[in-house]
Amino acid sequence: MRIAINGFGRIGRTILRQILTRTDCAGIEVASINDIAPLDTCAYLFRYDSVFGPFQDAVTAGPGRLGVGDRAIPFTSKHDLGALDLSGVDVVLECTGTVGTREGAARGLSAGARNVLISGPCDAAERTLVIGANEDTLGDARIVSNASCTTNALAPLLRAIHDDRGIARGHTTTIHCYTGSQPMVDAPRGDLARSRAGALSMVPTTSSATRLVGRVLPALEGRITGAAVRVPVASVSAIDAVLTLERPLEGDPKDLLRRIATASPVIGAIDDPCVSSDLRARPESLVIALPETLSADPHQVRVFGWYDNEWGFSARMIDMARAMAAR
Repeated sequence: MRIAINGFGRIGRTILRQILTRTDCAGIEVASINDIAPLDTCAYLFRYDSVFGPFQDAVTAGPGRLGVGDRAIPFTSKHDLGALDLSGVDVVLECTGTVGTREGAARGLSAGARNVLISGPCDAAERTLVIGANEDTLGDARIVSNASCTTNALAPLLRAIHDDRGIARGHTTTIHCYTGSQPMVDAPRGDLARSRAGALSMVPTTSSATRLVGRVLPALEGRITGAAVRVPVASVSAIDAVLTLERPLEGDPKDLLRRIATASPVIGAIDDPCVSSDLRARPESLVIALPETLSADPHQVRVFGWYDNEWGFSARMIDMARAMAAR
């Protein structure tokens, strides 16, 4: 599979880290990287990462290329996706976070790529897909949104529980690390609470996953409410879901969650009492914290789970790109 990465920010760099270090990614060729930031800066930020640590191979910047070990990856700095040469590229990973229209996304196709995969919610995409929830509806879509990191954590869990017990209704609270959308010091933002310094306070806000769950899982449209709290940690987030079930639990609710984790390719489970930093760089979309499971009665269950919102989401970008390229 040949891919191109458009946008070399947190997700773009994490995708490249995984492609270069995971043995199961040996067959993926990175045809090109595009970012409007200076190449020297992009090389530096790939070499030194405050969350995942220094990259263990040599990273260099040369004329029009990013050198990583013995690889020389072509690097361009164009503002327009349509101006790139994507001939022979199976999937361009659109990781700029700026594409909001079908016309903008389709410029990746006109540049020569067979498919465009967008690393976030995008109403202009033909499909919004989540591995473990609705990837079977890919069909012939060529412009796909990989939804959000929280939707990737939540939707596979909801799908599995709904298939087994049925979900009548539920509420989920996302406990999310701060991101680049928040300021380091108090500064104006559209959301007044999110105008406050992200590393100093817990900030109540909204979550796009509340809206996207209904799009990914139409059977649960209108049944799940949600909110979020941004917290002063740099990586690893969590979901705290309380669900009312249509059919009662049978026995220990942990048994159901263990079965779900065993059967799912993207959900894990832990029995140890872990904290967020213990889950850094875990590839699963969600890791259920079994000791946190609660049940007030057989028709209700509380599920708490961790997810590395950068590493796990980037792993799903690779999985989805594979699915798109394999058609």
